[in-house]
Amino acid sequence: MEMPANNLRPQTVLRALLPMVLSVAAWAVPAAAQQRPDVFLLNTYDGTQAVRGWVMSEKLDGVRGIWDGRRLLSRNGNPLHAPPWFTRGFPPFALDGELWSRRGDFENIVSIVRRETPDARWSQLHYHVFEAPNQAGGLLDRLAVLRDYLQMHPGTRIKIIPQTRVESRQHLKRFLAEINAGGGEGAVVRDPETPYQTGRLASALKVKTHLDAECVVQEILPGKGKYTGLMGALGCRMTDGTRVNIGTGFTERMRARPPAVGSVITFKYYGWTGNGKPRFPVYLRMRR
Repeated sequence: MEMPANNLRPQTVLRALLPMVLSVAAWAVPAAAQQRPDVFLLNTYDGTQAVRGWVMSEKLDGVRGIWDGRRLLSRNGNPLHAPPWFTRGFPPFALDGELWSRRGDFENIVSIVRRETPDARWSQLHYHVFEAPNQAGGLLDRLAVLRDYLQMHPGTRIKIIPQTRVESRQHLKRFLAEINAGGGEGAVVRDPETPYQTGRLASALKVKTHLDAECVVQEILPGKGKYTGLMGALGCRMTDGTRVNIGTGFTERMRARPPAVGSVITFKYYGWTGNGKPRFPVYLRMRR
């Protein structure tokens, strides 16, 4: 028996199938990487900049989060999977801040934030805001917009990081000493009159009593004495090729399960030795 001829033209068939093809393609091809948010970055205070009249705040050792008015993103533009209750009541405008719990808790904060399936540990965190990017005026004017919003919407997980006016360099030193005494990371000083800008700014400086750098773990050195059977130190190499052994700043748990060879860590140090090595290197954290 002869089959009836199909009267559909090829163009008609293609038009009918095209939506299905595009749908399958969109499902099959991985999504493109998120666009990196355009944010401001800190320069380093070296003691020579005139910062009297600027404002200072504590530099929190948490995970930076960018609120775009709808969702939380990392500095690289990747979504941070906060539970819906955490962002309930967040404003419909952009914010920049730090997901933070307390001083010295960086590793725990990272383990909370990096999970794609959020858990109850998010209750340990607040969103500590230091910027409202798209608002007019200087820094304090921009933060005042958020403060007014929070007065109308109490009970959110948002906290505004306090800003204190710098009276003198000695005032800044005392402020930094108090932070260091409590185990904090350092301070930030900013020119409050500067409109919002992005990139690395001369008007936003990090202030620390120590320097910090990154290095790649080359080897795990065995411990001695009370650390027998554990990691004693990490043998690392800095980006300029300088070799550095880091043996302090680790918990017992980290000595039992040290960072893997090839991982990148951040350490602090206090100047340089006579032969060009970082002086008194201390482990700070894994680079996320």
